[in-house]
Amino acid sequence: MSTPLISVVDDDASVRVAIENLLKSRGYIVLTFASAEEFLQSMQLHEMSCVITDVQMSTMSGLDMLAATRARGYNAPFIFITAFPNDRVHAAAQSAGAACFLAKPFAGQTLIKHLEIALEGHRGGPGT
Repeated sequence: MSTPLISVVDDDASVRVAIENLLKSRGYIVLTFASAEEFLQSMQLHEMSCVITDVQMSTMSGLDMLAATRARGYNAPFIFITAFPNDRVHAAAQSAGAACFLAKPFAGQTLIKHLEIALEGHRGGPGT
């Protein structure tokens, strides 16, 4: 089995770098994006094994990005992270098909655990 390609989408550079470093230390291949639009323009969209994204971003939300990704035919699991957790957003993420919803700050081990569960549950392979 090939090494999973994980995308990290967050408009906070410090969060992107921290998650990228954590995932790379665990042997994952990681691409980072500063916005949903940048992610959706990626040439590797079809290769993504899992997407870790902030819910609230400046121009397009993580939930809207999930919908746009699904509309393009890609079915990689999404892990949502947010500094502003509330029941409404949590319910919207779960309804949209989120693999996981984590409130910032979270322990690195917690993210890794949920990433491994998402990858295990996604048997369709990268992207689709």
